[in-house]
Amino acid sequence: MTELPEPPPVVRHDQRMTELAEHIRAVVAALQPGEVVSYSEVARRAGAPGRARAVGAVLAEGGHGLPWWRVVRRDGTLAAPSASEQRRRLEAEAVDVVDGRVVGGVP
Repeated sequence: MTELPEPPPVVRHDQRMTELAEHIRAVVAALQPGEVVSYSEVARRAGAPGRARAVGAVLAEGGHGLPWWRVVRRDGTLAAPSASEQRRRLEAEAVDVVDGRVVGGVP
């Protein structure tokens, strides 16, 4: 797998968002190959249940260098701007994707 460049710093609007963004980035960074979770699960693990949209914002703004492709919608559908790239990366990790959805569900 190609190594991705180092991520740019997270935009720091206020201290709470900065801390939440850092927690989200840490949760996503800890996802193992083949492990697929929902945006809401990332938020829960980051200590911010109900903040799935914040996860999406962090990944969109500063997700470079993180395994963003391992995060999908709650129903298992692919959510990245490039679903074909997300699918390619998931399948490279032996994750089954059928009709744009991860097979077997996600937490």
